Amino acid sequence: MTSPEDRMSAMEARLRLVEDEREVARLVASYGPLVDSGDADAVAALWTPDGVYDVDGLYMQGRDDIVAMVRSRTHQGFIAGGCAHFQGPVHVTVNADEATAAGYSLLILSQDSGFRVHRATAHHWRFVRTGEGWKASRRTSRALDGNSVAHDLLNAAVRGADI
Repeated sequence: MTSPEDRMSAMEARLRLVEDEREVARLVASYGPLVDSGDADAVAALWTPDGVYDVDGLYMQGRDDIVAMVRSRTHQGFIAGGCAHFQGPVHVTVNADEATAAGYSLLILSQDSGFRVHRATAHHWRFVRTGEGWKASRRTSRALDGNSVAHDLLNAAVRGADI
């Protein structure tokens, strides 16, 4: 039979895991509202200072690159025309002070008195626990256009594997 102290330690470990998973999921969920409101500094603060954001054709390393993307003419045009970076639920795997997450997003643009999906994307996120909480260390994103790389990203992230 386990002692009350052992049961308490086990319960605390389970609670920490749930809290970690929730914090990571909330970080991912905050990306859309922050990037759609154009808050470049807040978007960049989701990453570690040397974090990587690798999306089809655009490789960003460090917060300055992420700030520049949000402030770019292309992104500002999306905002001015009406857009939503919708982040779907994520599958989070926590392993001590590191985590991975698999997820999808849709970039929805306002167009012709309606909306259309401009892009559907697969994401493999890597996170690290920092003194400021969880931060993204890498986000690799590929369009779901039939290329197997996007599916490989999702599969690896669900398994908690690196890419």
